[in-house]
Amino acid sequence: MLASARNVLAVKEGRSLSESLAATKPELRAATQAITFHVMRRAGLAHEVKQELVPRTPPNALFDALLLVSLVLLDTAMDAELGQKANLAIRRDWPVYAVHTVVDQAVNAASSQQAMRSYTGLLNGTLRRFTRERAAILAQARKNPEAQWNHPAWWIHQLRRAYPDQWRVLLDAANQPGPMTLRVNLRRTSVEQVLEALEQAGIEAKSIGAAGVMLTAPRPVQAVPGFAEGWWSVQDASAQQAAVLLNPVAGMRVLDACAAPGGKTSHLLELADISLTALDSDAGRLTRVEQTLERLGLGGDHVHLKAADAADLDAWWDGTPFDAVLADVPCTASGIVRRHPDIRWLRREADIAKTAALQRKIVDALWKTVKPGGRLLYATCSIFPQEGEQQAMRFLETHADAARLPAPGQLLPLGEGQELSDGFFYALFAKQA
Repeated sequence: MLASARNVLAVKEGRSLSESLAATKPELRAATQAITFHVMRRAGLAHEVKQELVPRTPPNALFDALLLVSLVLLDTAMDAELGQKANLAIRRDWPVYAVHTVVDQAVNAASSQQAMRSYTGLLNGTLRRFTRERAAILAQARKNPEAQWNHPAWWIHQLRRAYPDQWRVLLDAANQPGPMTLRVNLRRTSVEQVLEALEQAGIEAKSIGAAGVMLTAPRPVQAVPGFAEGWWSVQDASAQQAAVLLNPVAGMRVLDACAAPGGKTSHLLELADISLTALDSDAGRLTRVEQTLERLGLGGDHVHLKAADAADLDAWWDGTPFDAVLADVPCTASGIVRRHPDIRWLRREADIAKTAALQRKIVDALWKTVKPGGRLLYATCSIFPQEGEQQAMRFLETHADAARLPAPGQLLPLGEGQELSDGFFYALFAKQA
């Protein structure tokens, strides 16, 4: 609980969970991640409950974070107790503890830190009051939309405006963990062989699409057969569409801009024998691309990794045009919030306009590198139209030599066949001669 509180505090200070969890002790990391992710998915409600119970929280940031963690775990514990009494199934992804255990361990966590010892009485009394008055406190708290939907008010407003008939489902879906989906490396094995290996290991899974395998329950990659052998990569079903849409053919010269961590880069190489340039502005992240390609057996002289700003052509482009370009541009990542529940609390509404401007700059530059008759695939893991359809329409308006080809457009984490996939946007353009 204390480690989780430190991670919650990191998010409140503007750091990502990926960054803060990496600094958590290895032996605590898995349990801490499970709890912290769960807290992020209920943080709006927990904050409002905290305000109801303790309007003046002591001026100790770590105590404030511990109180949030404690309230979420206590609310979950009481949900579980009610579910068990009603003989209802309890979600397997919930970190469920007994009510008395949550209270005792929260007090122990506070007592272990000298700066919080004077607040243990307040913490104990607050949590016990919540157990007595839970229904009334929750009813009052949920009058605040941020508490009801566990998203910032501006995020709720954006979705209501963009999807007047679907915004509630989108917000609900964002509070559910995303599935663990594998993309099978068909150069090394087959979907059938992977499914057989998983079955032998007692791992329940099913095939989706041409090369996808979805696990019923996520687990560490090292615990899944075939990781070290390069049989598969972890990649959501929506993201698996990128390389297929670009449709690489043997002999093509292909650019994967903004390539790290390498999922789409490796997929392109799995599909065809191409000459591929993988570009990313972060040299450190390119190391991950290199490691991924090595594990999958996809490296070689036909693959070129370059660290540079995609929009600064003079820094990396030799002037030889590409047959196909994948522009998986930076975005708010609003479509993958199930996997990164801290995103909603880290982003600000102004970030949408900032990322949209950056996207325009990158794509306008990359279009110059596409040869006549070639293709560019614009992709984002966002569900905000400003980063999707509005960008595609603007691109067509400002590039007379661009023709839009069939592509899925906006993919949402709802509806038949999409409820298990992340939010993505795809627009494919051909460069007319």
